[in-house]
Amino acid sequence: MTTALHPDRDAPPGETAPQPYAYRRRPLEEPDWRRFPGWRDVTRQEWESAQWQRANCVKNLRQLRRVMGDLLDESFYADLERDQAERATMSMLLPPQMLNTMDASSTAAFYADPVRRYMLPVFSDRRTDWPSHPLASRDSLHEAEMWAVEGLTHRYPTKVLAEILPTCPQYCGHCTRMDLVGNSTPSVDKHRFTIKPPDRLGAMLDYLRRTPGVRDVVVSGGDVANMPWPRLESFVDSLLDIDNIRDVRLASKALMGLPQHWLQDDVRAGMERLAAKARRRGVQIAIHTHVNAAQSVTPLVARAARAMLDTGIRDVRNQGVLLRGVNDTPEALLDLSFALLDEAEIVPYYLYMCDMIPYSEHWRLAVWEAQELQHAIMGYLPGFATPRIVCDVPYVGKRWVHQPAGYDRERGISYWTKNYRTALEASDPDALTRRYEYHDPIYTLPERGREWWRERAEAA
Repeated sequence: MTTALHPDRDAPPGETAPQPYAYRRRPLEEPDWRRFPGWRDVTRQEWESAQWQRANCVKNLRQLRRVMGDLLDESFYADLERDQAERATMSMLLPPQMLNTMDASSTAAFYADPVRRYMLPVFSDRRTDWPSHPLASRDSLHEAEMWAVEGLTHRYPTKVLAEILPTCPQYCGHCTRMDLVGNSTPSVDKHRFTIKPPDRLGAMLDYLRRTPGVRDVVVSGGDVANMPWPRLESFVDSLLDIDNIRDVRLASKALMGLPQHWLQDDVRAGMERLAAKARRRGVQIAIHTHVNAAQSVTPLVARAARAMLDTGIRDVRNQGVLLRGVNDTPEALLDLSFALLDEAEIVPYYLYMCDMIPYSEHWRLAVWEAQELQHAIMGYLPGFATPRIVCDVPYVGKRWVHQPAGYDRERGISYWTKNYRTALEASDPDALTRRYEYHDPIYTLPERGREWWRERAEAA
């Protein structure tokens, strides 16, 4: 007797039906930094030192040449120099740890490398037809408009974002806070905080003490790894003294970019003190990091994540950014998610769509592309570790990519609604019914849509 097989569901006994993605556990590997001519004599003790990593960050072309030696063609440096002069919104700052995860086996490999594409952008990466969307803006999420006090964004009813400093150990080309974070570039004269740091942090704490509706604080910047540990610990310790605060999240890409920082004895001991106090008060502390490519997850990153979990904090979670040429395929996203979850105990949490900042069009995806990617990665990971792809809609906030209230695919305009008011809309009766817009990259539109934007740009 022959048993009929369902063509989409069944396979002959003993055989496994092919799947669009095949899971294979891939043990982590720390690339050998000695393959770079400039680091040929660097010892393991030096490499694992946070102080050595910070002192040897690559900040300019001269330092990059010194590290790379003859690995790259001169054409790459010219391409990079032009981008730094004409397009870059972030200055160059690469810890050795991050540069070491890039493939520099040839100039072509270096150009194609996913981490290089967002950490060390070059002029030829950028779009020439639409390098910026016509509606791009420096503070595309309007966070500064929602500051309750300088640096404290109160956008959501129960959550605030505390930007406690404007620097990072590494600068990402696509940084959503490019108007405030890092050094000025020829393209962007950065804004600056005007209040001295102790006074700013004090004002944030005072606001939270008198605002009992806030329960959740994201401590960010910049990157909290750049704040001297005693000052960061003091600020978080003060947050834990506020009765209404129930969740504290520390945002640090440096857990991946500079894991050596989080492995230092004083940082581990300080996190243990904070975690113990949080447990006594019934407060959750988590660390949120920012990893965009599986190759960035190395044994040192896994050690740093494990060290933080061992202090007693609740979770280490990843908030990546969806970027064309970096992680814009189902395979890349699933490889990243499994590397984080299986090898580093980091929970894949969010994947943000790249925000509408200047010169970011070559990185951005359309909403429909993000929807397809979300569909493609479902069912492979545990539900709690399946990252949600979200669109951070100006004046609205995070929305799952399948939540638009309307979508004009021809013009690339998605329409979104919100279910709460920010301080900007306290007296606006239409805030909860208004439709807010988000815009796809123009080059992803059909010709009629591209023509509509060209006519609009010419009229403007």
